[in-house]
Amino acid sequence: MAKKKVISAKDIITFYMDYVLEHNEHPKSVYAFAKANNFEESLFYTHFGSFEAIEKHVFKVFFENTITVLEKNEDYKTYDSRNKLLAFYFTFFENLTANRSYVVYAFNKHKNSLKNLDVLSELKRHFSKYIDQLGIETLDIKQAQIEKLQNKAISESAWIQLLVTMKFWMDDTSASFEKTDIFIEKSINTSFDILNVAPIKSVIDFGKFLFKEKMHMN
Repeated sequence: MAKKKVISAKDIITFYMDYVLEHNEHPKSVYAFAKANNFEESLFYTHFGSFEAIEKHVFKVFFENTITVLEKNEDYKTYDSRNKLLAFYFTFFENLTANRSYVVYAFNKHKNSLKNLDVLSELKRHFSKYIDQLGIETLDIKQAQIEKLQNKAISESAWIQLLVTMKFWMDDTSASFEKTDIFIEKSINTSFDILNVAPIKSVIDFGKFLFKEKMHMN
C-alpha cells in the first residue's frame, strides 16, 4: 500500500489519541506508529520530536480551540474579566468533555507523578498569557516590582485553580457534569470577590484623607 504523501500535525494527533485509547498505552516506537498509519516516519518528526511532545500539544490544542470559539462570540468581547474567565472555563471544559476518555488516560498515565504537570506545560504557558491579558484589576501600588509580583501571584493562583477544577471534573460523576459547572461558577466568583480591590482602595483613600487632615490640623 502506498504511503500517504501529506500528513498534518492534526492527523498525527488523531492517530495517536485513537491508538492510546484502543491500547491503553503509547505506541512502541515512532516507526511502528507511522507504519500502522501508513505514513513515512520522517513525516512524524516534521511535526513532533516524540510522543511526549504530542501529549503536551494535545492540551495546547484544547486551549486554542477554546479561544477560537470565544473569539467568534461577539458578546464575549464586551465581557469584563470575571465573565471572560467564566466563559473560558465553560468552553474549555466542553472541549475536555468531548475528549474525556483521552484526558482521563493522559492524567492516569502519570498518576501521582510530577510528569502530570509536564504534560500540561504548554497549556500552562498559554493559559498564563491569557490570564495576563484579561486585565484583572490589582492595587495600583505605583511600584513596578510589587505590581509584577501581584500579576505573578494572580497568574499562579489562576493556574492552581484550573488544576483543581480539572481534578474535580475528573472525579465528577453527575449527569452532564452539572456539579463541575456549579463548582466553576462558585470558585471563579469567589476568586474575584477575594480579588475585589474596590473596598481595599476605599480604605486606602480614607486613610490618605485622615492622614492629610491630621497633617493640616497640626
